[in-house]
Parts: sequence; C-alpha cells; structure tokens
Amino acid sequence: MTVTLHVCITCRAGQSLREGETTPGTRLHSAILQAGVPEGVNVVPVECLSACGQGCSIALSAPGRWSYVYGRLSDANAPDVVAGAAAYAATPDGIVQWRSRPEIFRKQSLARIPAIAVLPVAAE
Repeated sequence: MTVTLHVCITCRAGQSLREGETTPGTRLHSAILQAGVPEGVNVVPVECLSACGQGCSIALSAPGRWSYVYGRLSDANAPDVVAGAAAYAATPDGIVQWRSRPEIFRKQSLARIPAIAVLPVAAE
C-alpha cells in the first residue's frame, strides 16, 4: 500500500524572502526528491500544513495507519526524511519502533494522529 509524504512547499521557516527567492519548504521538497523516494512512498507538495511556527514541515499518512506531522526541518534533513518515510511504509499500522526512527522523527514530531476507523456501511 502506498503511503503519502506531504511536504509543505510554502514554509518560510521564519525567514523573510526576497522576490522570486525559493522557500525553504520548496528546497526541502526538491532535496527529498533528489535523495530518492522509497518504493511505496508518494511525495505530494502541499500549500500549507498549518505548522508555520515550526519551520519546514512534512506529514506522513496512509489509510488505516497512524499519521505524523514533523517540523523544524530543512533541506539538509532530506536523507533522514526519506529513511523515516521508508520505515513508515514498511509498517502495517504506521508505528515505527522508537530506535528504528531517524533522530529527527524522534525529536521533531509535532503531532501523531490516530488512524481513521472505517465503519461498515449499513445494509438497507
């Protein structure tokens, strides 16, 4: 099953940007793509993850799995983001063992969101 790695490309990481300057979020997105996207991971750029006070942010999600939001990231963190996304994709429920997570995933988690329960449709 494919998991989604959302990357906020509008994140400015608290920086004032000159006209035409690339946002830190866009640089993070590019660095993730250059680092090599793991099999089973779909990278999706998004306009905002509402974590503006936390620098560049990403979110990992998949149906039936816990979702996570991580912040205080930069393009230098791309290899760890890719490694963390691969570990997440390898789990059935989205929970990666603590010691198997990259350090940024242990220390820079902003939110952990339970999997959405799928309720059976009632027969008429």
